[in-house]
Amino acid sequence: MILQPVILSGGSGTRLWPLSREHFPKQLIALFGELSLLQNTVMRMDGLDSRLSKTQSDEVNVLNPLIICNEEHRFLVGEQVRQIKKNYSKIILEPVGRNTAPAMTLAALAAAGSETDPILLVMPADHLIKDVTAFHQAVVLAVPHARAGGVVTFGIVPDAPETGFGYIKKGARQGDGDTFTIAAFVEKPDLKTAEKYLNSGDYLWNSGIFMMTATTWMTAIKQYRSDIAQSCVQAFEQGAADRDFFRVDAKVFAACPSDSIDYAVMEKIVGSAKHGDAVVVPLDAGWSDVGSWASLWSASEHDAAGNVKKGDVHAIDSKNNVLIAEHRVLATVGLEDIIAVETADAVLVAHKDRSQDIKKIVEELKRNNKTQYQTHRRVSRPWGCYESIDNGERFQVKRITVNPRAALSLQMHHHRAEHWIVVKGTAKVTRGDEILLVSENQSTYIPVGMKHRLENPGTIPLELIEVQSGSYLGEDDIVRFEDVYGR
Repeated sequence: MILQPVILSGGSGTRLWPLSREHFPKQLIALFGELSLLQNTVMRMDGLDSRLSKTQSDEVNVLNPLIICNEEHRFLVGEQVRQIKKNYSKIILEPVGRNTAPAMTLAALAAAGSETDPILLVMPADHLIKDVTAFHQAVVLAVPHARAGGVVTFGIVPDAPETGFGYIKKGARQGDGDTFTIAAFVEKPDLKTAEKYLNSGDYLWNSGIFMMTATTWMTAIKQYRSDIAQSCVQAFEQGAADRDFFRVDAKVFAACPSDSIDYAVMEKIVGSAKHGDAVVVPLDAGWSDVGSWASLWSASEHDAAGNVKKGDVHAIDSKNNVLIAEHRVLATVGLEDIIAVETADAVLVAHKDRSQDIKKIVEELKRNNKTQYQTHRRVSRPWGCYESIDNGERFQVKRITVNPRAALSLQMHHHRAEHWIVVKGTAKVTRGDEILLVSENQSTYIPVGMKHRLENPGTIPLELIEVQSGSYLGEDDIVRFEDVYGR
């Protein structure tokens, strides 16, 4: 038996602004401990093969995860997997977001290349699961149904009358195990209805975690949403490998309809004569979708006053708050149920009850062309990162870090000149027809219009200060001639 984990990493996490941003969303952030949500999702597969092998009649092979992500995040995703010394089977790049049903269809097409029909275990990259053992046990219960051609979803055992989640109503119990047919999918309820669901014990939260074979999914998506299936097949067949990634055809995929796995397939199966093919496995594993600051507060460890604190935080007579400081001292007096988050370029203060509305701030920033909705002051690149330190009308100062053995593209600027001062390591600089080695406390100058490249030939990170000057300093004033990253 082959089990192919599929990790959907296309979300933007706008409700966790200002930590989560379009170019560095919540799944890439270490919100709990030292690992990001994506890294924890990858690590969640450790030991699953041995647990499955004890329950199956044949050998179980759990493959490296197949990851679907936004094209903008491709190097960040790959680097985060490498940081935890894990491998991935493939990273499929979405040129635009089209929700989970097209993403899963791309995953099924990629996984179907094996000789045996693999079972897909589909998981969002941005969920928290504290009890991995309980998660593995739920997967074990789900496998027989998936192997038999059924579709499985995992329903979270609710511990509160949550109004922000969709619900699954349990039907008849299947066999002796803790598995049920699906009586109905239910939209997000009001508080009174959610309390009734909780008290009945018949309802589970809809987790967005699924299991079925690649063939089962392709058969279902062709039957219920042939337009999505056709677009994805064409986009995949016209795609091409690019280094460690697979790019689907951008034009074809952009025309693909957008829909979720639930709406496109699951609800239609439940409403059809084949409703017995769909089952739900209850999951009680310390799950959270970390969909807002309020849910992060619920899922986090608190101090004696109920505060979640990170960074240099000092709270006097304050309780039940989310208090995060990344660069400065954050002090509160007499606050309750408040979110206060400080980053290098933004500060958020909101009531915890309004955490779902923080996405409105992101929408306003976007309407007003403020870059803070999209990027942090520290911007990651495949070769390292840069951070803006200061800027004015005709100048900008950046701190640049280049990873060992990494190189920027051979490029040119029409509107700006650059001064580079090396503060750590040694830089290999291409400047026109010259190639220079610039060591610590040395500098070089790149005039407007000159081809240039910056490389780190050493084994330690290269750090330098860049001073830009000119009439236009935007990141789009880059003409690339050569680039090892295919940009």
